[in-house]
Amino acid sequence: MALRGDGRMLVMQVMILMRLVVNATAATAQARPNCQDKCGNLTIPYPFGMGEGCYLRPEFNITCDQSTQPPSAHWTGGTHRITNFSVADGELQIMLDVAMDCYDDSGEETADSSSTSLQLPPPYSMSHTQNNFTTVGCDTIGIFLGERSGDGGPKKEKVKVGNSVTLCDDILGDALPDSCAGFGCSQASIPGGLRNISTFLLSLTVGNRSGIYNPWYAKYPCSYAFIVEQGNFSFNPNTTFQELNNSRQLPAVLNWAVEGESCDAAQQNPNFPCKENTKCVERTTIGGGPPAYICQCSSGYLGNPYLPDSCQDIDECKDSNPCSIGTCINFSGDYSCKCPKGYKNDDKNQKSCIKHNPSNRWKIILLPVISLGVSAGLLVLLIGISWIYWGMHRRRLMKLKEKYFKENGGLLLQKQLASQGSSMETTKIFTAEELEKATNNYHESRILGEGGYGTVYKGILPDNKVVAIKKSKIGVSTQKEQFVNEMIVLSQINHRNVVRLLGCCLETPVPLLVYEFITNGTLFEHIHNTKGKGSPLSWELRLKIAAETAGALAYLHSSTSMPIIHRDVKTTNILLDGNYITKVSDFGASKLIPLDQTQLTTLVQGTLGYLDPEYFCSSQLTEKSDVYSFGVVLMELLTRKVALSFDRPEKERNLASFFVWSMEADLLNQILDDEIVKEGNIETLKNMADLARRCVKLKGEDRPTMKEVAMELEGMRIMAKHPWGKADCPEETEYLLVSAKSYRANGYDSMQIQMLMPYGNGR
Repeated sequence: MALRGDGRMLVMQVMILMRLVVNATAATAQARPNCQDKCGNLTIPYPFGMGEGCYLRPEFNITCDQSTQPPSAHWTGGTHRITNFSVADGELQIMLDVAMDCYDDSGEETADSSSTSLQLPPPYSMSHTQNNFTTVGCDTIGIFLGERSGDGGPKKEKVKVGNSVTLCDDILGDALPDSCAGFGCSQASIPGGLRNISTFLLSLTVGNRSGIYNPWYAKYPCSYAFIVEQGNFSFNPNTTFQELNNSRQLPAVLNWAVEGESCDAAQQNPNFPCKENTKCVERTTIGGGPPAYICQCSSGYLGNPYLPDSCQDIDECKDSNPCSIGTCINFSGDYSCKCPKGYKNDDKNQKSCIKHNPSNRWKIILLPVISLGVSAGLLVLLIGISWIYWGMHRRRLMKLKEKYFKENGGLLLQKQLASQGSSMETTKIFTAEELEKATNNYHESRILGEGGYGTVYKGILPDNKVVAIKKSKIGVSTQKEQFVNEMIVLSQINHRNVVRLLGCCLETPVPLLVYEFITNGTLFEHIHNTKGKGSPLSWELRLKIAAETAGALAYLHSSTSMPIIHRDVKTTNILLDGNYITKVSDFGASKLIPLDQTQLTTLVQGTLGYLDPEYFCSSQLTEKSDVYSFGVVLMELLTRKVALSFDRPEKERNLASFFVWSMEADLLNQILDDEIVKEGNIETLKNMADLARRCVKLKGEDRPTMKEVAMELEGMRIMAKHPWGKADCPEETEYLLVSAKSYRANGYDSMQIQMLMPYGNGR
């Protein structure tokens, strides 16, 4: 079947492109004259080179190690083997190590190279467009951290890059799926500008890693984490584990550039490296860093842009005629088509020919008149269309708002709010325009904080009332009835230690929530002094915050019309007002538990370091999951250490496990915050530490309830205020603690115990 004109032209252009691609590597891979250009089978192109005078700058000096087979190329001082160069793109390919962690059938670790590191000197950085971070294994977290230049100077900015989590669960059947989507294999993207990268493997089931505990561990005993070039890794559970065990290196792509000057500044330099028929391309350094650029051949030229006379014109007419009609004429940097009689060049370009029909004389005479009439008619038509368009646009906008309002359950919410009567008077449904105006159209200067479930903005309402407006990052995936129920329950919460919900907006793709504004920041900022919050919190204040937070969580679990599990209890979600009154916030991950259920099967969500391991392994969410997270908060208050830190030694990375180990080894005093130890109350400190230890027990059934936790903390506050609570009255202190435990063992609830205990409730 014969090709028509456009088809023949397309085929010819594709053939030319294929020829250029085939010749591109050979044409650009050129060394400087009289310089060695091979290291084994690898060609070393300028600006890189081996030996004095063969490279543009010292950072492009390449060392060839002849002791390996085949010989391997490295940048000076580097240990990672270079396997390919791309001069045109400013990239090179290297081989990176794979982190591995293995266990035997009894759960003992057999191979531990669970971390790798890569130190990249300027001007090299990890490509964020060509690589992925991948984790392979069962119930494993792969985490990678990085550094990049900050604010354009020599100062290094540490970046907590991210993680990928792999799961193995009975719902999968007998085999893992052939995809990297979270089961057995997970991938994450890489931010730009990273120069120093550390990769870690972290098992979420340490201590329960035997095949008896989970048959998946016997089938796949090893886990792996690595950075790999896109397209150079695909997951197959039948072969991938064995291949990674045998081959401990995978290819990754680095960016490089000529650093220190912008293109404008470099072009004034007599030693400007971009030669004839080239262009200078700015290379933006993500995260700061000095200006940088690369050289590329101009369009229509091919060669090495760093060498004189290397970028040569591409003769598109040499091997074939890319013109479907007419004759191809090559010229410097491009080509054109000379059209035969009866044809002319297309007005858009000179690379195609179209039929040419000369205009008749009468058409030439009437053309201005016709054009004038047509122009006037078009003007009138344009004005009419504009009015119609703006009217239709306004109607579409109103209909879109109505659609969002209905999809988000607005009609049902209005009905239920009206039926609640006076108890719901403080809850308001805001319009999208009201909240846009209150946040200055969600300007970045109004951002108070960002989390996994949304961004919180500071808003100022027309009556000058300051509020916090939470804008979700993702759409509401539950049914509208569930969202309405959650709104109703949250609006009914009337607890002094829970951030109060003022209203919502349903006219946007995702609902917006409006909360009271809390002025004094998060508990995390005060404990770790991340924003200059001043001196550390006193012991009395820490105990007060712990007791108020526990009371709020106990209220959510036990005193609302439908129990609420917070599911993301952590110090960044505990706010403090100007009087240091506690406000529990951020219910983006919360779940409502029907009264006839004690647990709920959900997709695992939470924050590493605070996440309940039993919930992670079983996906069964219970109130005891909040208890575990609160136990970690108590440990932060006692130690001023963050919940999870890869800057600490391996056994100290997870605060919960390290805290429990320290208590069992009788080393508690070594990890307590010196500031509160100096204040005395040693017995109360030990009591809180023991309570925190019980809160993080692996089995939820062994943990206390939030009611019991709140009661014990309130008792500690009483004893800390009363002289008998001091360290010089141990007998009376022990009496109070034993009495409380005795009442609890005999079936009394928290309220009954507080009534039976001496000294009232301390308020």
